[in-house]
Amino acid sequence: MINRLFADHRNSQEGLSAEAIKTLRKQKIGALIRYLILIACGAVMLYPLVWMFAASFKPNYEIFSSLSLWPSEFSMDGFINGWNTGTEYTFGRFFWNTFMYVIPKVILTVISSVIVAYGFARFEIPYKKFWFITLIATILLPSSVLLIPQYLMFREMGMLDSYLPLYLPMAFATQGFFVFMLIQFLRGLPTDMEEAAMIDGCNSFQLLIYIIIPILRPAIISVALFQFMWSVNDFLGPLIYISSVEKYPIALALKLSIDVTEGTQWNEILAMASIAIVPSIVVFLISQKYFVEGITAGGVKG
Repeated sequence: MINRLFADHRNSQEGLSAEAIKTLRKQKIGALIRYLILIACGAVMLYPLVWMFAASFKPNYEIFSSLSLWPSEFSMDGFINGWNTGTEYTFGRFFWNTFMYVIPKVILTVISSVIVAYGFARFEIPYKKFWFITLIATILLPSSVLLIPQYLMFREMGMLDSYLPLYLPMAFATQGFFVFMLIQFLRGLPTDMEEAAMIDGCNSFQLLIYIIIPILRPAIISVALFQFMWSVNDFLGPLIYISSVEKYPIALALKLSIDVTEGTQWNEILAMASIAIVPSIVVFLISQKYFVEGITAGGVKG
């Protein structure tokens, strides 16, 4: 009888082990399939960038005559001639021009968005719901409908052909998406630390500097990263307000390379486009950890 009981117990254990092994095998197969799908999708998305970089080392005549990524005749002429451009300025000048308005734009966006989001999330202001609905409406409003009024306004203010129209509006928290994102982040945070700081005598400004901003660091970095990448890639804004070649940013400089040549030197354009995406990639890689936290975090971490 005892031997029979031990045998039944051993059989049940073997059955459970077999079932666990079967489940584990299914999980591994499912994970393998998911990874293969992700790798395939990633390869499809990365192929245009890889092709652009590879084509930069090809002679101009070979770019559209061969599907191979590897150039049959390796050439650095695209980078050398593209950097020198067809104007009196090098491509480095256009890089500098880009950062001349992108950096102030990012700084003003972060400062104004944090202040406005702090006010919405922590203070009871008159007609708060109405102003919040207005904020949401600005997110849904197409930016193209504001182009003509803004252009006329900046023209009357004498700011055309300068970088001021590109970053000055950011000082007034005109990017509703960033304000909304910070508001939602703040609403998900407990107020225990703020209440304790107020008991210790901190005013609202001190709360913002010493309590709110350190907690908001992941979200603030996400805002800065988004604004940086969008601003570097912006073409329409500089096209409307900048008319002097010496003030052109990267986006207009690439378009200029197509306009000033009789036969377009695509290897030069692709080479400079490859260089132009480097700042965004570097900034993203540096702040990737905080970027993910800013998107996913919803509370205080101890």
